[in-house]
Amino acid sequence: MPVDVLILNTAVMDMWSRDFEFTRAHVEPGGVAKGSYADMPDFPQEQIRDWIETGPSCAGGIGNSAPLMSRAGLSVAAGANLGAGPGGGLDAAGLAFYNILEASGIDLSAVYRHPDLPTGVTFIHDAPDDERGGIVYFANANDDFDFDRYRPHVERLSPTVVYYMYSGLSTRADANGGRDLAGFVAWCRSQGCVTIVDSHTLTANPAELIASGSPVEEYRLLEPLLPELDLFFTSSDEAKMIYNTLCEPRDWAAIPEEEALALYLDFVTSRYAGGSWPQLFGVTYGSGAMAGLVTGQGEVRGPHVVESRFLLGDAVALTGAGDSFRAGLVSYVARNESSFRDGSLNVPEALQVGNLAACLYLTAPLDDR
Repeated sequence: MPVDVLILNTAVMDMWSRDFEFTRAHVEPGGVAKGSYADMPDFPQEQIRDWIETGPSCAGGIGNSAPLMSRAGLSVAAGANLGAGPGGGLDAAGLAFYNILEASGIDLSAVYRHPDLPTGVTFIHDAPDDERGGIVYFANANDDFDFDRYRPHVERLSPTVVYYMYSGLSTRADANGGRDLAGFVAWCRSQGCVTIVDSHTLTANPAELIASGSPVEEYRLLEPLLPELDLFFTSSDEAKMIYNTLCEPRDWAAIPEEEALALYLDFVTSRYAGGSWPQLFGVTYGSGAMAGLVTGQGEVRGPHVVESRFLLGDAVALTGAGDSFRAGLVSYVARNESSFRDGSLNVPEALQVGNLAACLYLTAPLDDR
């Protein structure tokens, strides 16, 4: 039976603690340090289970988005690698992830139990409310994401939207300079799916690299990908690093924020528009979002600048802000597919639905997001 959204890759359990000393040693607030299974400390399964059960913890990656979409009334499926183990056929992190998504009504028929690699985990420094915690992410089974394994699931589930998480965080999926992922996205479009791929903060020290104008090599993976996508949204920090990498370094401190984001949008809409179908490029920032719609006839509408109407309460933690925003945005596009495809999408309304989803997520308890 067709589903509204199929979300792929990055099944991970997020765990917060002020006691994760290696996070403070390896990453700045808001940054991400990626490690493979070989890099991961040899924590026994009992320790992982204890951290998850004593919390706070939540399902990250797909778990940041799929439950929100399901609660918005969409039919959602998840396709990802989880580590095999004795708990219902899964290891400790995989079983926790699976149970959280199952309780939210997510179709898990495309989940693969990886026989050799454990479920991905992130260790997040429990930062104060006004900053994002630093993340040390061990991709584990996510590093072995095989597009050929998931093509039959795309055909079987016939999703309106295929949502891949994330460019830059899977060794196998990012092979060949990002061309493998770009080819998979183009194939999904040929199957009639609307496509979106996330990027992520791909450095442990984003503030330093933004200030210096230095490129981040992992963002070069976007070069073959962006022309193939229907939707691409990133954060304000990531937008500046992408611009530094794919265009030219800028002195961002000297440019007002709205002007800086408009500069980024003008760059991506002019350079990466595919030309024959609508594409929506956007960027999120602290109090809202900005986007440009390429109609498919060479016209760019925007930038649309929307301040959130839903900044209610205090954020519990900012990790997952972009994912939850995109959950709302993708839900809106899935429900308004025809207006997206003919270039008439109500972009400000779509952005506000994204803002609403982000607000609901960020103000919810970590153990019940």
